[in-house]
Order: sequence, then structure tokens, then C-alpha cells
Amino acid sequence: MSSSSGGQQGPAARQAAMAEQVLADGSATAAELAERFGVSLMTIHRDLDELERQGIVRKFRGGVTAQPSGVFESNVQYRLKTMRAEKAAVAEHALRMVEPGMAILLDDSTSTLEIARRLRTGEVTPLTVVTNFLEAINLLADQRGIHLMALGGDYDPLHSSFLGVSCVEAVEQLRVDVCFASTSAVHGGYAYHQEQHIVSVKRAMLDAAARNVLLIDHTKLGRVALHRVVPLSRFDTLLVDDGASAEALRDLDEHKVRYEVCATKGSDDRAGAT
Repeated sequence: MSSSSGGQQGPAARQAAMAEQVLADGSATAAELAERFGVSLMTIHRDLDELERQGIVRKFRGGVTAQPSGVFESNVQYRLKTMRAEKAAVAEHALRMVEPGMAILLDDSTSTLEIARRLRTGEVTPLTVVTNFLEAINLLADQRGIHLMALGGDYDPLHSSFLGVSCVEAVEQLRVDVCFASTSAVHGGYAYHQEQHIVSVKRAMLDAAARNVLLIDHTKLGRVALHRVVPLSRFDTLLVDDGASAEALRDLDEHKVRYEVCATKGSDDRAGAT
């Protein structure tokens, strides 16, 4: 039995620690968690039910996972840890499309967050950046040479972003040069996402831009999710890392998708997330 003091913790503190472990490891069995936190399996299942209700994890027979499925998008804290080298490679490539004086729009994906990280160098200014992603807002809030426009709406802690009707209406009032966006899955000439309220914001963002660029890591190719976002023809360019298989790239060719493959510098994490 683990020496953890989980049995003496209150439920909220134990659930927070449990969520942190699953987000770090990707998945865990109920038995492993019961031993780790020194509580009964019944207690663990109650905790996991609550974490699933909050949308942090999803349960499967005998355990729990933070990894995405066709109907479940991973918590932002998990997505921030995954596919970092691939996202960095794609963001470096995307940055070549940004020129001083532009207005660009970044969605609430961790892929476009890598663009925001690179904008902090101040090499591409002046620049107007529009986003609904709190992580990007915090990164760029004090950056000289960048006019930051934060899109309001209903705050969604699982995505760390502002969504809903208010956000869509705010986007509809704008016109930007380029929208950089990501999505959960790409297959058969379409981009997909698990959540309808995310889809409506992404569609509005694409409508607000003169040019649209899709950033994905290779694990999203050949996958589907619950909702179709848009046909891939809505994007001027699709950027993907060099882990993409020949079969996946053939599917893009067959659907006449314009794409560019971005070289990575190596990766120590192979789990896919938006």
C-alpha cells in the first residue's frame, strides 16, 4: 500500500491530485489510483465520476484516461504537454507567413499557442493579434509592438478560452489577414472536432480571415470526431509535422488539399491532442 496521505485528504484535494497524476501520465487504472491514494476502489470510482463530470478525464472499463477520443477533447493542461516538438515545428513554419503590419487571429489550440510564444521575441512587429485563448492572452499581454485584442464570451476553464454566442458575435465584427487554427481530427477532406460550441467559434474565425491556415500534428490525420468543422478546402494551407505517414499524405493529395510538411527537431512525446 502506498504511503500517500490520500486517505486523509478531503475529496476535493484528493481529486485535484488524482487529476494532476492522470493528466501527467495520460491514463491510470482504478486499482493503481486506489493504491496510490490509500482509499477504497469505491471511493476512487466516486472521485473518477466527479472528474469525468467536470470534463477533465473520461472513464473506461477499469480505469480512466486524459487522452482524446471522437467525443472527448483532452483538458488543456494535458494538451499543453503533448506533441511539443511537432507543434513547435509547425509553428515555426507558420511564423514565416506573418509579416509586420498584419492582423492575425489565433484560436484556442495549443498548436497556435506556439505561434504566440514565438511572437514574444518581438521580431515581427507591429502586429495585431486577436485571440480567445487565455494562455495566449497572458503570453502577449505585455509584449511591446503587439496590439492585443482579447475576444470575450463565456469562460471555459477546460479549454482556458472564451466561447459562446458573445465570442462568435465579437469575431463576426472583425476582418483579419490570417487565421491560424487547429482541430482535433482530419479525414476524408474534412476537419473535425468533438465539441459543438468550439466548432461554432472556429467557423466564425475562418469567416473573418482573408487567409486560413490549419496547424496539426500528424496523429490527427486519418481520425474523425463527432462534429465536422469545415471542408479542408476552406484552408489555404495545411501545416503538418514530418511524422505524417505516406498513406495519410496520400489522403490529403486525393482531396486536393494544399499542405506543407514541417521538419521537427525530435520529440519525446507521441500522444496526439488539439
